[in-house]
Amino acid sequence: MVQLRSTQQRSTLRELLDRTEGFHTAQELHAMLRDNGTPVGLTTVYRTLQAFADAGEVDVLRPPTGDYRYRRCRQGHHHHLICRVCGRTTEVAGPAAERWAERVAAEHGYADVSHTFDIFGTCPDCHR
Repeated sequence: MVQLRSTQQRSTLRELLDRTEGFHTAQELHAMLRDNGTPVGLTTVYRTLQAFADAGEVDVLRPPTGDYRYRRCRQGHHHHLICRVCGRTTEVAGPAAERWAERVAAEHGYADVSHTFDIFGTCPDCHR
């Protein structure tokens, strides 16, 4: 895991993510910071979120349409089930997906493999 240099902007965004539930876009997080009186630019928010993602500090949701969404990691490597209707997210372990990713990478000569794996569907509440 990459160790990030501590800055006021990183600390402020990290604290916001710690107390915020669910996934949010960079624009939403920027608006929350601004509403709290924190003067930080949108570009800084994007760069900080990317640094957090690179360091494994945030989960990044890459929906089929729309902006990336971020939240503070609550556990180690995991995957997500995401409702297309309400956005509900359930964290799941994926040992079969881990083995598959390693096998496919090895078959093609890749090493030092990482991956993301999100499953989109309709949650039980929205499916009714």
